[in-house]
Amino acid sequence: MSSERLIYLPLGGAGEIGMNAYVYGYGKPNEERLIVIDLGVTFPDMDGSPGVDLILPDVSWLEERKDRIEAVFVTHAHEDHVGAISHTYSRLEAPIYARPFTANIARRKMSEYGYPDEAVTVMGSWPEQRDFGPFKVGFLPISHSIPESGALVIGTPAGRIVHTGDFKLDETPVVGEAFDPELWAEVCKDGVKVLVCDSTNVFSPNAGQSEITVGPEIEKMVLAATGMVVATTFASNVARVKTLAEAGERAGRSIVLLGRAMRRMLEASIETGVLKDFPKVISPDDAKALPREKVMLLVTGSQGERRAASAQLARGKYMGLTMKEGDTFLFSSKTIPGNEKGVIHIMNAFSEKGVDVVDDSSGHFHVSGHANRPDIQRMHDIVKPEILIPMHGEHRHLREHVKLGAEKDITGVLAVNGMMIDLTGDKPQVAEYIETGRTYLDGSVQIGALDGVVRDRIRMALNGHVIVTLIMDEDDEPLGDPWCEVMGLAETGTSNTALTEVLEADLSQFLGRANAKTLRDDAKLNEALRKIVRQTGQNEVGKKPEVTIVVSRLS
Repeated sequence: MSSERLIYLPLGGAGEIGMNAYVYGYGKPNEERLIVIDLGVTFPDMDGSPGVDLILPDVSWLEERKDRIEAVFVTHAHEDHVGAISHTYSRLEAPIYARPFTANIARRKMSEYGYPDEAVTVMGSWPEQRDFGPFKVGFLPISHSIPESGALVIGTPAGRIVHTGDFKLDETPVVGEAFDPELWAEVCKDGVKVLVCDSTNVFSPNAGQSEITVGPEIEKMVLAATGMVVATTFASNVARVKTLAEAGERAGRSIVLLGRAMRRMLEASIETGVLKDFPKVISPDDAKALPREKVMLLVTGSQGERRAASAQLARGKYMGLTMKEGDTFLFSSKTIPGNEKGVIHIMNAFSEKGVDVVDDSSGHFHVSGHANRPDIQRMHDIVKPEILIPMHGEHRHLREHVKLGAEKDITGVLAVNGMMIDLTGDKPQVAEYIETGRTYLDGSVQIGALDGVVRDRIRMALNGHVIVTLIMDEDDEPLGDPWCEVMGLAETGTSNTALTEVLEADLSQFLGRANAKTLRDDAKLNEALRKIVRQTGQNEVGKKPEVTIVVSRLS
């Protein structure tokens, strides 16, 4: 019996939607050669991670084994798959491989941190395959809501793996490659040991719609509009951006693009040849000279992002352009769970201006980029795997996907982040559990989720902050009274006296009766002062604030 094993280890994306990072290994236990598929990010929220810029997978386990990493492969250019590569490159020092469009986006990200284009290698699509240690890897085209998505076909001594990445079964995708069931069947005909499969829409009961079905509905809406039309969608959904632009053009409107992300995606699409014949666009300045009914803006910010073009238009003005009563704003997108509050805020802001807001509640103006339940079943039927591992989903999605596979007698494995699965034999089994977590990009530095920085920030936001300053003389006696600076708390509490005065009075009273041993011991003194501030805060304003004590001793 071979002493070598084939392992699968998700570090992100399994048990959550976003922050995808998957590891495969082959070799003797604890000596496996490794490949990594995707290094993505997820996005912070003000409730759980205020002030954080991005959330990355914790790659500490990989970093400790970086000499064993053969390569990193990126399936497509969505942020939750490619967004962390520039933030982890110096730690992993592994070559990155992607198809041309994805490589273009990846290189733009890498260049922002001073890494050369050579750090990202372009690979062609199937049948091209390359050897990486014990692995033979090729990109198999698959349709999604961004150009040139690629599933990965991974040959190993223990059998073939198909890793779908994000996908939908769209045979008329407008931009990018159509799903080719014959090609997929040909690739899988000699047997697939493991299918690692997108689970996002496993609860959606109807077959997914093609991107081509959206165009006629959008065109009817734009033709019926009277004032200026503004539409937002995911900037990466190049097909949708093209569909929107063509609808505007056919309605006799000039097209304006607003938002850096949208321009960046279109530039990459044109540079790599995936986008042709895009309607002519004009500048915002040129648009201001035209009648409103002759203008259509395509803007970023479909998820309510505060700094994106749609949010700035909702607040007033962007690039000299404003929205007025009688205009129409279209959300040609689905609101990602967690973003509802920001999107609704923008909708209401437009409504207050008299703008007609159209969303996708009708189902006419957006189609998902992920396979629905019948499409996932069709993928199972085409690939015919021995083992099914659901990925890209919350726990409930993964569990339901395992059940779906069981309907066709496919052995399913519910593997969440940190669960290493041994796939070598006939029956997959848990090999070990790896500690996983999150890393925050906080300003210009990366911090651990458990470092306490964000925790302290949340506590200050919830409870306010008090700084206490005290000067002690050479005899370890207070030199005057302590004074307090208060931030994020009401100025006056229940006693109808300034909060700072009440705090200082209570602290002075304590210092007047404290014994010499406490006054000499900084730790004991700090703790006593902190307790008094928190208790007084609770009594006065109903908050136990965070407290910083500054004791200066004269020598």
